[in-house]
Amino acid sequence: MNNRALQLNKVSRSFGPVEVLRELSLEIMRGEFVAVVGPSGCGKTTLLNLLSGYDQPSSGLINREGRVRMVYQQDGLFPWQTVTENIALGLRHIGDEKERGLQVAEMVRLIRLEGFENHYPHQLSGGMRQRVELARALAGDSDILLLDEPFSALDYLTRLRMRQELARLLQERPRTVALVTHDIEEAAQLADRVIALSERPAQIRYELSIGAPRPRDLTHPEVVNATHRILTELGFEHDSAIVAQTSVGSVW
Repeated sequence: MNNRALQLNKVSRSFGPVEVLRELSLEIMRGEFVAVVGPSGCGKTTLLNLLSGYDQPSSGLINREGRVRMVYQQDGLFPWQTVTENIALGLRHIGDEKERGLQVAEMVRLIRLEGFENHYPHQLSGGMRQRVELARALAGDSDILLLDEPFSALDYLTRLRMRQELARLLQERPRTVALVTHDIEEAAQLADRVIALSERPAQIRYELSIGAPRPRDLTHPEVVNATHRILTELGFEHDSAIVAQTSVGSVW
């Protein structure tokens, strides 16, 4: 069995005269959590769209082994459907209604929203809605989870809680994950490997593997050290000094 879940080989993507990605090569192994960081507008979301199959490269080859689900920055919950109904959309492949109901109930338990099963999205907080979105993505038989800055619209404390929720959910339901984020600290806390992209046309500028097992506390020495190293490599020495004292590293 091929142990590579996602593979890009010299992939380029242009939109008219605008070259967004240039000959980018990347491998993501089964069960690996990779975070992609980089300047605003460098092509991070374009990269996820290529990985998902939603977009096609101008040149180069992409190989994906398994089914893909994607979670966006703004949740994609249907406002006219309840928590239960939204999660059930991720289980449409299960024909047995009773079995589908049992799995929905299990996902509600996993995201700790018991008692909110019949609530509609407008009745939930931002963090609750993102938990439902993650549950819907993890509920089915997908192998690969693509996350496009899923927590960036939330306040800082809610983002911290959502990171913990994501790490916990992945322990329960492991997946191969590619996360796009502007937050260096988030990448260091969650990922096994952090990929830093350059300005457009994007290429891989820096890559760092983080050996500490997941989940990790925000103050874990490897998280603090990884945040410092990435910021330093990207030329944010002053920010990395601040991170060493405060453990906060959102720069993009």
